[in-house]
Amino acid sequence: MQEKWLVTGGAGFIGGNFVLRQVLQHNRFIVNLDKLTYAGNLDTLAAVADDPRHHWVQGDIQDQSLVTQLLKQHKPEVVVHFAAESHVDRSIEGPQAFIDTNIMGTFHLLQTVLAYYQSLTDKQQQIFRFLHVSTDEVYGSLGDTGLFTESTAYAPNSPYSASKAASDHLVRAYHHTYGLPVLTTNCSNNYGPYQFPEKLIPLMIDKALTGQALPIYGDGKNVRDWLYVEDHCRAIETVIEQGRLGEVYNVGGNEEWQNIDIVHAVCECLDRLKPTSNSYKEQITFVKDRPGHDKRYAIDSSKLQNELNWKPKETFESGLEKTIQWYLDNQNWVERVKDGSYQGQRLGEDVKQSQETA
Repeated sequence: MQEKWLVTGGAGFIGGNFVLRQVLQHNRFIVNLDKLTYAGNLDTLAAVADDPRHHWVQGDIQDQSLVTQLLKQHKPEVVVHFAAESHVDRSIEGPQAFIDTNIMGTFHLLQTVLAYYQSLTDKQQQIFRFLHVSTDEVYGSLGDTGLFTESTAYAPNSPYSASKAASDHLVRAYHHTYGLPVLTTNCSNNYGPYQFPEKLIPLMIDKALTGQALPIYGDGKNVRDWLYVEDHCRAIETVIEQGRLGEVYNVGGNEEWQNIDIVHAVCECLDRLKPTSNSYKEQITFVKDRPGHDKRYAIDSSKLQNELNWKPKETFESGLEKTIQWYLDNQNWVERVKDGSYQGQRLGEDVKQSQETA
């Protein structure tokens, strides 16, 4: 029988890539529930828009009657929870939406999924999985050395990461209290096709191509571990299929880069793929650092690699070139995503200054 999975947030960046993989590569039937906030985009799902294996529903994970109806109608074996507000700068400007979606949304979803799970037969319960997609930002900030492991104490430093930490704890509690068969993944910075152009890499690509300044926070030496989105999707599939219930698995690309080096790499790649009379590096500028900007994140994904035999396929260089080529080939997608509400400004405490600098 064809597997049926319910995916929340499946019109977003990671969720959209995940949905496309499940339908087109794995022949799964996907019920795709997304609220279509600013970062959700149906253009991402164009390849499966008319595919009978993809059932699209616009709705809110807090709408328990809607989620209950979808679960009863389609009887999925797996629920994958991507739906979240996910941008640190936006959480600084407006934390309320992050509390509503990431904490209360996850709570309402868990309540609904638990009731569904309890209605299943013993055989169906043995198969069912709820996978919660989270972030390495819940762990806080690292110094110059060390890695985040699954046992690292939580120390979130932004409203975004605090809201995700709370949702992680709720998921864990529903396993230990009610026996819900949950799995959690905490991933490092993702990049790749279909990413909303407020995130670092697509923002730099877009600004470079449109001749704007490339704004970098502070001294540009903040470090992130980068993970190509296809590798992340493969990791989630692996955890669903092989992961131990109640466990957390960190997903990282083993690619630590300073922000300034990321921007240099984007410029160098664009210089090769779409050269102009000057190097794109000449557009780099520095802006005031954002509040609570964590210095360094780095993931230890050895548990996932050793227990479940997963490892990233892409190096940062190979993944970046694929990403930039995708954006060059899909400028119409970028323009449709930028619908007028977002025009490439750096979002945060000092939006006006960032816009003026850009």
